[in-house]
Amino acid sequence: MALYRNRVDAGKKLAQHLSKFVHGENLVILALPRGGVPVAYEVARKFNVPMDVYVVRKIGIPGQEEYAIGAIASGGVRIINESLAQQAGLSEKDIATAAAQAQVELKRREGLYRGNRLSMDLKGRRVLVVDDGMATGSSMQAVVMALRGLKVSEIIVAVPVASEDAQAELGQLVDRLICLEIPGYFTAVGQWYDDYSQTTDQEVIKYMGKVKGRGKK
Repeated sequence: MALYRNRVDAGKKLAQHLSKFVHGENLVILALPRGGVPVAYEVARKFNVPMDVYVVRKIGIPGQEEYAIGAIASGGVRIINESLAQQAGLSEKDIATAAAQAQVELKRREGLYRGNRLSMDLKGRRVLVVDDGMATGSSMQAVVMALRGLKVSEIIVAVPVASEDAQAELGQLVDRLICLEIPGYFTAVGQWYDDYSQTTDQEVIKYMGKVKGRGKK
């Protein structure tokens, strides 16, 4: 049984729950594109908080890219789940090739989504990271590592749904983790949405054109 009609519905429900946590100044929302953007936008809109994208790319198994064995994020951060990589029989060369392919797409998306707008200065800020869900949590781990390097003051991760494993692992890495639902049986994020159609680049650009707090170069 699906928990959410679509990402907008998930975002509105997440925003309602976050009322007790989204407070004070110096807070910025970071959305993980593409699927996290519609969810994060509903939160940013409700609380009138600045929002930006933080690009992260999953590293997939060659030929089966939907199965992630890790992730990369802006700033050169790379996370590899060694256990999954071994199970898939991947060599270091295989992993390096898959990571290089992910890096190309990461750079493309950064340029496309950001355009002529500056990225936010995150040093010393409270950061709320939003995605549409977490299965393995590898993408979010890469983002958290990158943010620690930027010396933010607090990292809060908020998602509508997460697996038990992802919730347990991420909970040790961030200052606060908020998951609306943690189902016992979990195969993929999409199983909890009636409509989990892919968010397009054009939709991301449209959302980012409507948010506050992003200056031009």
